[in-house]
Amino acid sequence: MNHSADIARIAEQESLLVFPSFDETDALTIGLALHARAKAEHKAVRIDVRFWDRQLFALAMPGTDAANEDWVRRKANVVKRFQCSSYRKALEMKDAGISFTAEHGTDPLDYAMAGGGFPLRIEGGPVIGAVIVSGLPQRLDHVYAADAIAAHLKRVIPALD
Repeated sequence: MNHSADIARIAEQESLLVFPSFDETDALTIGLALHARAKAEHKAVRIDVRFWDRQLFALAMPGTDAANEDWVRRKANVVKRFQCSSYRKALEMKDAGISFTAEHGTDPLDYAMAGGGFPLRIEGGPVIGAVIVSGLPQRLDHVYAADAIAAHLKRVIPALD
């Protein structure tokens, strides 16, 4: 299956969702918005907002478990290494017939080929961290993260079909 339309939309989302600055207050606002949505929709998710050097917001809702924590860590590793959303990278690799492997320096024990990690990028600068959601199907994990950032920045982003 070719995922080129989704990959293009996700890349556009990433280009639109760039922060003028980002701090702990932004992390709290985004994290609480994610929690409110999941609670309203009766979903169990693990939410993480982080700088690369430290966690800023973390919440494990009832119904999540230790596996969600590991998914968060592995999705964050993908965003940090490839500087893009984990869902975009997963779709690109799937289309190319590539999997995360230890031989390529991307051991699946440390990298998750799954959606839910979205980069925190500062205007004119690097990716400084990530928003990560775990507990839903990977596409919806991605949508939750992207939508929360878009709402915080008051931006409209292209939706995934």
